[in-house]
Amino acid sequence: MLVGFDLLLFTHPLSFSLLLSCAFTFFSTSFAQLGFSFSLLLLLLPRASSPSYSSSSLLPLQLLQFSEFASSSVGNMAVLLEVDGVLADIHKFGHRNGFNVAFQELGLDCANWTEPVYADLLRQAGGIEEAMLTAFFDRIGWPSSLPTNEKDAFVRKVMQGKHRALEKIAASGGLPLRPSIEQFIDEVLQAQVPLLVLSAHSKSGEQVARSLIAQLGPERESLIKVVGEAEVKSSAYGQLVLSAGTTDDIDEQLSIAASKAVLAKKQQIAEEVASILKVRVEIDTNFSQISRKTIAVLRAAAEIAGLGVDRCILLAGSLTGVQAASRIDMPCVVVRSSGTARAEFPLARATLEDFGAGAITLARLQRFIYEQ
Repeated sequence: MLVGFDLLLFTHPLSFSLLLSCAFTFFSTSFAQLGFSFSLLLLLLPRASSPSYSSSSLLPLQLLQFSEFASSSVGNMAVLLEVDGVLADIHKFGHRNGFNVAFQELGLDCANWTEPVYADLLRQAGGIEEAMLTAFFDRIGWPSSLPTNEKDAFVRKVMQGKHRALEKIAASGGLPLRPSIEQFIDEVLQAQVPLLVLSAHSKSGEQVARSLIAQLGPERESLIKVVGEAEVKSSAYGQLVLSAGTTDDIDEQLSIAASKAVLAKKQQIAEEVASILKVRVEIDTNFSQISRKTIAVLRAAAEIAGLGVDRCILLAGSLTGVQAASRIDMPCVVVRSSGTARAEFPLARATLEDFGAGAITLARLQRFIYEQ
């Protein structure tokens, strides 16, 4: 019953009386068992007022309440931005350099990732950085002094060093924003459309995301909502679903089950072919925990914007974001970067190269939402 109620809350607007009626029925069963407060439901009620902007500029630049954004002058829509690949090409200017700094700190002179080596590892490992490290050292050899049973600990140590280096690069302004991103953000904010940056599932971390947002200047920063770990956990979705140990609604569960069944069949076929060719093939049949987390972030962002997921559009820089958006029927557009230069994204509404005329504009995003 929990997942059904969750689906109702986050996909269909309800009147006040109907919401209370549903809430009372639900409270008498699932809420009593889970121990949640009825007051959480009040978080889901829409606000009456809406913010105002100057028609000629972003001033006055007061901090806006995103729950009041449901009645935008452009229509009911919100724009969600991933960090990696969307705000900045972090693969090109951050991740690779961060790894090389970590290698140097650990005295690994043999490890220095050029752009071609990094791009090859990125494709081979599907963007999973731990897998990139494993593939690389499997190829060139692990440090001779490293016991076999400590490889995982070694990978974690490299990742920690890389993360520290990336934060320093971002804090020093070493991660340039994407060209024309500032003009696009101005267009969105001037149209009174809520703009949310999703830092909670960014592989770069929230500190890097906030360093990038700071480059936009205090005026824009005051109008952008950052959806981090704290916002996801405190959202009604996070409290009603995640804390109850249920990470997916019924549609998501069915989608996951179907995906696992298909992948299991692929594994069976692959093994039959492999036995003929005398090779070993493995297909991962586990639904990514990263994808589950991303779904929670997207639902929390829609809740903060005060809109259904079908009225939010995600600008994604990763396959994980595209897959998560597709599972909950959120429109999605991919922004290409060096990390996705050759990738295909059939689940996205479009794959575009940049921001501005002829590429990503607010009017174009609006068409993607309403021309479903």
